Amino acid sequence: MRAIVDCNSFYCSCERLFRPDLLHKPVVVLSNNDGCIISRSDEAKDLGVEMAGPYFKAKPLIERHGVATFSSNYNLYGDLSWRVMETLRMLMPPGTVEVYSVDEAFLDLSHLPPAQLREMAMHIRQTVEQWTGIAVSIGVAPTKVLSKVANRLAKKNKAATQCVLVLDSEHRIRQALEKTPVADIWGIGFQYAQKLQRWGIQTARDLQQMNTAWGHKHLGGVTGVRLLRELKGEPCMDMKDELVQKKMIATTRMFGSPVTALKDIREAIATYTSRAAEKLRRQQGAARVVSVFVVPKEASHNSYFRHGPTISQYTSLPAATSITQELIKAALSIVDQLYEPGRTYKKAGVMLSGIVPDDAIQGNLFRGPEQPQHRLLMSMMDNVNFAMRDDILKFASTGTTRNWKMRQELRSPRYTTRWDELPGVG
Repeated sequence: MRAIVDCNSFYCSCERLFRPDLLHKPVVVLSNNDGCIISRSDEAKDLGVEMAGPYFKAKPLIERHGVATFSSNYNLYGDLSWRVMETLRMLMPPGTVEVYSVDEAFLDLSHLPPAQLREMAMHIRQTVEQWTGIAVSIGVAPTKVLSKVANRLAKKNKAATQCVLVLDSEHRIRQALEKTPVADIWGIGFQYAQKLQRWGIQTARDLQQMNTAWGHKHLGGVTGVRLLRELKGEPCMDMKDELVQKKMIATTRMFGSPVTALKDIREAIATYTSRAAEKLRRQQGAARVVSVFVVPKEASHNSYFRHGPTISQYTSLPAATSITQELIKAALSIVDQLYEPGRTYKKAGVMLSGIVPDDAIQGNLFRGPEQPQHRLLMSMMDNVNFAMRDDILKFASTGTTRNWKMRQELRSPRYTTRWDELPGVG
């Protein structure tokens, strides 16, 4: 059996954890630059606040009902996510926890007899909430896809299910699938859902009854076959180990306001490269390829949102490196080629790839090895920045004012990761 542990309105729950006055009150959290609504409490949903809707459109409704509004606080959310996942690892045998996202994790419960599944799920839910303060919902079923179905129903009927639903029989599975619209199946996107509905497939139960040959033809080949088998109760998606060594590292951000000056874009790219280099050294890697992209802002003459064109370029380094100044030098040379005077830019990013272990870098006949003092300097910078936070040590090319930084006008304190922002007790 598989289980999915899903934090309830995770970002909102994190904000409420240190604001008990907001318990049972409507709360929303905004995306980067306070653009869209990305998390809503149940009370905000009941008021009609739309998920992923633009903040400026929902603002009159939010202000009318006194909805508490927060900018994204990724330092807080990341730390509390780690606490939830560590709690799950402490409660489960080794190798039975798969972290799926910042607020979700799959559990392998195959070591438990069927009679103990609900009891164990309830124990996990109560322990996570007691130890971390974050409420979770748990769905248990024979496969990952069915566990997601169970979890959705557990969250929709919190009072009746106590946020735990176990699908341990064909009857319960059939009932759950009949209550699940095809658009809400894990792995079915918007376009596939519309196509299935046109064919008369309205619920997950309707889709479950289709054969695998049909799924291979109409649902993307092997992926569709795997989805159908999971719906039929045949496990096809194994538990995955945590990805420790990344094959690509990226740092991308929307600008706080549209940027036109080359100086600002160079500062942003240098800052993003520094951040990516820190992540690279954390996994003891070195990168051979540096890629940079920028996204110009386009004039919109209609009401439909449209992504602007992404302009990108990459360069291969003579030898793999994790030295920040070497990576910044390569990235800034790309920026100078991508920049077009007179254009307005809204987003940029840096990606490091061709990653190899730092202790296994292939030599270059025409280039000497990196100086030991460079690595010592990087190690010292990383240690100081980790201890003092907020890039207390940085390269001059990253700038000092950083007027292009992402807007977070409604961000709450970083309660768990900054000494000077610890909550006080009056």
